[in-house]
Amino acid sequence: MTDRQQPTSPAQAGEAVRRTVLGDAHVDAAQAATTSFTAPFQEYVTTCAWAAAWARPGLDLRTRSCLTLAVLAALRCEEELAMHVAAALRLGVTVEEIREVLLHTTVYAGAPAGNAAFATAARVLAEQGIEL
Repeated sequence: MTDRQQPTSPAQAGEAVRRTVLGDAHVDAAQAATTSFTAPFQEYVTTCAWAAAWARPGLDLRTRSCLTLAVLAALRCEEELAMHVAAALRLGVTVEEIREVLLHTTVYAGAPAGNAAFATAARVLAEQGIEL
């Protein structure tokens, strides 16, 4: 956390990391779209995924981002993968590193998963104005 206040709760720590990884616009939009139905899910994601996992000291955010790309590609979660390709770029993961993560994942998750992941990543990179 650079210019933000030090978090005082797991939820605040999770939100701070979530904002670093996904950006303020994404988090603000998710919070604005929260309803009484989705509020428990948003709380769960913030405290479990972002505070309890992403905010841990054992791995840096770039490494966690690459792991996330691999798991999402393997699970064929293309919509979530798209969000995390953009996040990986935000964290300084290079296009070449994203390609290598997806290629490595293809070996273990199979060609159909890799094909879908490469298509998703290529779309996001193009949307980011990155020429391939």
